[in-house]
Amino acid sequence: MDIHLHDVSHKPVLAILTVDDDNGLFRGNRNNFIDLIKTGRDLGFLVYVATCKELKLNNKRIIGFTYNAESKTWLQQLFPLPHVVYNRIPFRKDELLPESQRAIDSCLRHPNIRIFNPAFFNKWHLFEWLKKSKSTRKYIPATRKLTTAAEFGKLLKQHTVLYLKPERGKAGVGIMRAKQTTNKEHPFRLTVQDEKGSHTYRFTTLSKLWSKLSRFTGDEDYIAQQGIQLASVSQRPFDLRLLVQKNYKGQWDVTGIGARVAGVLSITTHVPRGGSIDDPEKLLTVSFGSEIAKKLMVKAKHAAHLIARQVEKGAGHSLGEMSMDMGVDEKGNIWFFEANAKPMKFDEPHIRKKSLERIFQYSMHLSKHWQVKSGGG
Repeated sequence: MDIHLHDVSHKPVLAILTVDDDNGLFRGNRNNFIDLIKTGRDLGFLVYVATCKELKLNNKRIIGFTYNAESKTWLQQLFPLPHVVYNRIPFRKDELLPESQRAIDSCLRHPNIRIFNPAFFNKWHLFEWLKKSKSTRKYIPATRKLTTAAEFGKLLKQHTVLYLKPERGKAGVGIMRAKQTTNKEHPFRLTVQDEKGSHTYRFTTLSKLWSKLSRFTGDEDYIAQQGIQLASVSQRPFDLRLLVQKNYKGQWDVTGIGARVAGVLSITTHVPRGGSIDDPEKLLTVSFGSEIAKKLMVKAKHAAHLIARQVEKGAGHSLGEMSMDMGVDEKGNIWFFEANAKPMKFDEPHIRKKSLERIFQYSMHLSKHWQVKSGGG
């Protein structure tokens, strides 16, 4: 069946880009795709899921998927070429496949198609970009590449707590914490987080810690980052999750702020690792009082605007959204920990609803901007 634009002809066609799976469908968060298709329909947009394999921009029509809510099934149909491509390839390994790179490159080169968020972020690159600007440098904890035992020892002596993160990690997987304590018998500790929880190892010497750490990191590139003493409630540290998206004017805006509280035995606040969701202003009020809490919310939003602009500048590509992990230390200072180019769904309903609408607002901006540049109507 061939889908025509009909009443959505004045609005851009949006393709959600992913990769195919072994079952004749596609990978990715299908519930998220269903929400996007439904929101698009409600706003008068044509939205479909396209796989890298089928995204052939030389054709007039593309084989894609739409969702039938009544039968709760995915239907494969022919669709018009998209005006805007929203990259939701779920994993780095999928995005690095030749087929995926070909599809992304063809979108970037196409004169009439706009793609945003063409690639995952690399954690090290993020900090390199943010160090280049005075306005963002102040939000960054001391961060180094994890290279030699000597460099690691020097950094641990300086900060006593380090977080070790894979450069290409996601959702807290692979994060470790190294700590130098006052315990004379076992002064060095390494806490390793996995799907089942956290395991702490104690060492008599730094070299033994490094040896164990090296076994865990293997061939993967890691960064070492200064541990920040986060504000906490009931002895459980919390941080802020910000969703930053572009609006209908093509300007960065904070869609919403959530809070994540660390699990009882967890070294991070990630929900899949035992963290829980809470209200950010409530937590900040408990820690700092209501007046300072309101100011900190404003400061966090301001920092997010600056960081988003600088990250986009460093990336060298058009970005439409990113989520950020930021922390507030016990003194009320704002810190940036990481950004994700493929934000996970925010569970807070008001943030979720607005986040879906923003995708279409920005798509409208991209489409209008292209029409003006190309002399279209």
